[in-house]
Amino acid sequence: MAGEHDIATLIGSMQPSLAPNTYVFATVPDNFDSATLNPRMTFQEAEGLTLILEQSVAEQKGIDYEFPCRMITLNVHSALDAVGFLATITSRLASLGMGVNPVSGFYHDHLFIPADRAEDAMAALIALSKG
Repeated sequence: MAGEHDIATLIGSMQPSLAPNTYVFATVPDNFDSATLNPRMTFQEAEGLTLILEQSVAEQKGIDYEFPCRMITLNVHSALDAVGFLATITSRLASLGMGVNPVSGFYHDHLFIPADRAEDAMAALIALSKG
């Protein structure tokens, strides 16, 4: 079940897909019960618990948030220690003036892109994958 390491294979077969939802980043106290929010991701930091959750859920629950974004999944099983894959992608997006917050799961990498730049990011990633 090992992931791919070869950068050319990773780039050429990444098959980016754009999720329909708008997500946001938020932080809550350590003892906050986030399970009912169905977060896309949680990460424990010294200052509190970081959540990536749907914007509509954050608004419904009255949770302050930042960075409305869309999620692009790179549908290639990248190795967790693959060298240069995300650096190549984030550099390409940076050259377009686009910030990105990458998150790596066991199988795939996910890019959280400013909501208003999601289509631009998809076009850039598709072009990159075609060489």
